[in-house]
Amino acid sequence: MRNIIRTLVRLIITLVAKVEIRGREYIPRQGGFVVATNHLGLLDAAMAFYTLDQWELFLPVAEKWEENGFLRWIGKHLNFIFVDRFHPDLKAMREMIRRMEEGQTLIIAPEGTRARDEKMAQAKAGVAYLAAKSGFPILPVALAGTEDRIVFGNLKRLRRSRVQLTGGPSFVIPPLPKENREEFLEQWTDEIMCRIAMMLPKHNRGYYADHPRLKQLLNESQAE
Repeated sequence: MRNIIRTLVRLIITLVAKVEIRGREYIPRQGGFVVATNHLGLLDAAMAFYTLDQWELFLPVAEKWEENGFLRWIGKHLNFIFVDRFHPDLKAMREMIRRMEEGQTLIIAPEGTRARDEKMAQAKAGVAYLAAKSGFPILPVALAGTEDRIVFGNLKRLRRSRVQLTGGPSFVIPPLPKENREEFLEQWTDEIMCRIAMMLPKHNRGYYADHPRLKQLLNESQAE
């Protein structure tokens, strides 16, 4: 069943979008890792199954989608974990940690929800916590062109949307310190998001557009 669903996902994406993928060389070759990406539209979740040739991956998905019987069935086969975005969801967090300990790859949007204004929002610290806890490398991925406004607008005109998926160099977050954890997680959450933002068009950078770390990364990139 998984192979059938995956084939359908790839077919649907091919029909609605022309996808340009950059940075495949940065995908870790062995072991589990964390894919951290911005979240612009409904198409984003499917991009993992379009891009990665592996099944040992899972996605946290907003709890509201669990109420939809079809999506609940799809989620069973595509390894969704339904997460309460508005309250501490310890059950979901324990399940994510368990799967990562088994070596599964986590696909996560640190913002927690898609950008209604098509710009990056301030991210939550959960992804930094999970990466530090597991020791998994983080692969930053920037998605551009998946905005619902653009995708659905093009569908009405029977046009395919141009989507860019760009991966950057992976990196590892140090283990959680015993003290100043909140400051540590905030720093590394900003690091993750700025590495994503530097690969996005300026109009999508939102909350991180003027972040000092983003400016530093952009200067370093131009100097290379």
